[in-house]
Amino acid sequence: MAITVPRRQLFIGGQWTEPLRRQTLPVVNPATEDIIGYIPAATSEDVELAVEAARKALTRNKGNDWSKASGAVRARYLRAIAAKVTERKSELANLEAIDCGKPLDEAAWDMDDVAGCFEYYADLAEGLDAKQKAPLSLPLDTFKGYVLKEPIGVVGLITPWNYPLLMAVWKVAPALAAGCTAILKPSELASVTCLELADICREVGLPPGVLNILTGLGTEAGAPLASHPHVDKVLSYLYQIVFTGSTATGSNIMTSAAKLVKPVSLELGGKSPIIVFDDVEIDKAVEWTMFGCFWTNGQICSATSRLLVHEKIADEFLDKLVKWTKNIKISDPFEEGCRLGPVVSKGQYERVVKFVSNARKEGATVLCGGARPGHFKKGYFVEPAIISNVTTSMEIWRDEVFGPVLCVKTFSTEDEAIQLANDSQYGLAGAVLSNDLERCDRVSKAFEAGIVWVNCSQPCFCQAPWGGTKRSGFGRELGEWGLGNYLSVKQVTQYISDEPWGWYKPPSKL
Repeated sequence: MAITVPRRQLFIGGQWTEPLRRQTLPVVNPATEDIIGYIPAATSEDVELAVEAARKALTRNKGNDWSKASGAVRARYLRAIAAKVTERKSELANLEAIDCGKPLDEAAWDMDDVAGCFEYYADLAEGLDAKQKAPLSLPLDTFKGYVLKEPIGVVGLITPWNYPLLMAVWKVAPALAAGCTAILKPSELASVTCLELADICREVGLPPGVLNILTGLGTEAGAPLASHPHVDKVLSYLYQIVFTGSTATGSNIMTSAAKLVKPVSLELGGKSPIIVFDDVEIDKAVEWTMFGCFWTNGQICSATSRLLVHEKIADEFLDKLVKWTKNIKISDPFEEGCRLGPVVSKGQYERVVKFVSNARKEGATVLCGGARPGHFKKGYFVEPAIISNVTTSMEIWRDEVFGPVLCVKTFSTEDEAIQLANDSQYGLAGAVLSNDLERCDRVSKAFEAGIVWVNCSQPCFCQAPWGGTKRSGFGRELGEWGLGNYLSVKQVTQYISDEPWGWYKPPSKL
């Protein structure tokens, strides 16, 4: 099946706009290593134009066109975008799969979630109207007060390549629902569907400048956007390959924002645990363990990539886990039944393979995987790896791989499992598998993480909050919490008594 990558430009002020320096970046199919197209490469000059367009859109017609329009008005645009995404689902899924390498079935699922996210935030946008002027209960009857929720302003959105369109929409949909205007900078490794979102916005008549989309390198476009004085807030994912050492990059963004007293929300990845107790149904637990680490080709910020399995069932569990893992269909993302495609780029492929090699050098045992499958001579494919005999000081235990690599340790008690699970600088997610629901409740409370799954791993719903603790960042995406990222709260208090305040003594009458 021949798939043509559309040739697009930057999307600024509602128009396709050629980068001022006329630079481009290649689009590489990770399954074949072939160049299949080009995307425009924005630089700081283009960022200036996009920020200017966003600020104009924010205040156009005294804000009545967008930022001060009713939530119902904005909801109509969000629903129109959702409808177009559904209409173009097959096309968008094909572009997503060929651009980032995820299996086509996963890409199609993502497009359903993209449309659902826009629909959900359309509902919340309408709900904002009813919440305006929410009354305050005050202790003095001479006053009354209420609360206004207003858009925070122009927002800069920096998003990753593992869910290129979906994670962009996690930010775009609530930002627009709140009445903000936005500049989206997707990862240069997978930007194609985000440019198609621009085309959809143009089709539905989204007011110019409300959403601007800049593709390009993080250093050339992302950094100027993050530090721009006229961007009111920056929301970013920082585990993409361009930001090697993502925690340090997150610190740099915070430093830039702090100089301007600018709020930020950051997600900086994770190294999440999955605890399997000895009372589970083993086949069921094996599949959830695989899904938790190998879904999306293992490139998941919340991947439960540290398996803690009870020592009583460890041998049987690992034997089945290896057999099931070796049975995963690794293929071109467009082949029927593909369950693992290539990782996104050559750099990511080399990173994953090196992690496995280093683990072996440190004394761990590679039970399977960790290299290119024999039936592929090219393409960034990595067989899913399972690594045992791991110590807590090893790189593979402590650092995020962002690929299909699972490391394993055993435990004997619940307390030991919790201690090992929390032995991480990260705190994004955790999973516990057990038929004892009281135990699951205890472990859920003990996890030092922002997301917990019970008897599953990786389900994600736009109605539920998403985000972590510790070095996994701060702030929450999705749900009502996601909308709150883009709103400022204003209190209005009115003196309603006919009597003077009477604090100061009036001057004597002459």
